[in-house]
Amino acid sequence: MDGAAAADEVLYEVADHIATITLNRPGRMNTISGPMLDQLGRLLLKADADEDVRVVILTGTGRMFCAGLDLVGATQGTGIASADHAAKPSTNLDLKTAPPTVLFNMDKPTICALNGPAAGYGLDTALGCDIRIMAKSSKLAAAFVKRGIVPESGGTWYLPRMIGWGRAAEIIFGGKTLLPDECLTLGLANHVVPDEELAAFARTVAAEIAANAPLAVQASKRLMRMGMEETFNDHVHHVYLQFLSLIRTADAREGMVSFLEKRPAKFEGR
Repeated sequence: MDGAAAADEVLYEVADHIATITLNRPGRMNTISGPMLDQLGRLLLKADADEDVRVVILTGTGRMFCAGLDLVGATQGTGIASADHAAKPSTNLDLKTAPPTVLFNMDKPTICALNGPAAGYGLDTALGCDIRIMAKSSKLAAAFVKRGIVPESGGTWYLPRMIGWGRAAEIIFGGKTLLPDECLTLGLANHVVPDEELAAFARTVAAEIAANAPLAVQASKRLMRMGMEETFNDHVHHVYLQFLSLIRTADAREGMVSFLEKRPAKFEGR
């Protein structure tokens, strides 16, 4: 596959401080090929580095968000899920640009707008985003053990932390599929909306985040991530250091002045 074709399988656009990254392989249910995986990782890094971007929306075209890795290529002995690929570590994707690693380390908030079902790698990718908004036609399918593999891209780390060990164990060991209302009850989905309202609703949520001070939002995300592994005392210390840094910014002054003047704040990220 040439570079242009690979690029066409992951679309990227920025408007109103919101980057939208779209999996665009609908004829193959947005299954992930090697070039597509590399492109997705690099576009996530691009969005995280772009000072104009304050929020990232990850979504897909067609009836699926992502059906996982490209199993057609795997069964034919090619592609990232094949035994041949696994036997050649030198050809594997650099973990620094691998989407699961990039998603976890990104400072920019990420929203997964699930336009359809997410299975396998698609499920792990959705879990790696900060916020999940599900269309009513979508679902989360943890079918890994039904294919003889494990959640290879973060699912075994995310699920127990998000919903507890027992529930995560039942879902992963049983290879269960969760419908939107179940995901909402478990806290795996923030919102469930009609299919035709998904894109607009996701942009509304993104715009609400983008309207806030970007340095403060990104610092909050970093601190939340750090807090998952820190003691309370260590965490409070890091929060205080971050507060001292932010209070000196132009955005902090704008936040206080706009409040006193009873007007919307105009944040510039500095």
